[in-house]
Amino acid sequence: MIAIGNTWTKWRGRSSWFTVLMMVIGIGVVAAPGYAGPPTDSMKSTIDEVLRIVKEKELKQPAKSEERRHLLEKVVSARFDYTEMSRRALGAPWNQLTDQQKQEFVDLFRTVLTNSYADKVETYSGEGVQYLNERTEKEYAEVRTKVLSGKTEIPLDYRLVNKADDWRVYDVVVDGVSLVNNYRGQFTKILRASSYSDLVDQLRKKSDKLKAP
Repeated sequence: MIAIGNTWTKWRGRSSWFTVLMMVIGIGVVAAPGYAGPPTDSMKSTIDEVLRIVKEKELKQPAKSEERRHLLEKVVSARFDYTEMSRRALGAPWNQLTDQQKQEFVDLFRTVLTNSYADKVETYSGEGVQYLNERTEKEYAEVRTKVLSGKTEIPLDYRLVNKADDWRVYDVVVDGVSLVNNYRGQFTKILRASSYSDLVDQLRKKSDKLKAP
């Protein structure tokens, strides 16, 4: 059986997509370009709201840690399209699933994504981010940024799709490596060696482990 391993191997020395997102969110200095369109504005609105939560003194108390994390995940989830991310990560087998199976996969994948590096989010303190530029093509867009962490500069690009007049993130590219493609490679290996049921079972076990106290 091929277990779902560390999908961040190619990002060794970097942070996970979720951690990097929080690096962007948890900083105090944001350099914006001279012109920013709706996709960039959407990302900034999410960042501003999470920054408000991160800075709220009452939520920094140990007893509020669970509530704080829940609020952070809620704001991030409003910007990230986990269904689209799941569909792209799974690939062709997605079309063969029932609606119930799709929802189960999305729920499990979302848990893995949002909890794998949640602990790092709570303690990270970044130095800055630069919004480099924005590219749009019909309903798709890419917002390119550069995260500054110490002497390290990490290219971080958000890929978004416009749904119902709202820009939603469907992939994050860190230093040239796509989160969705990384997971898709792992899922494909499992499906070739075993079955979809085995893939879901592995996701379920990893999800339960992450949610365990």
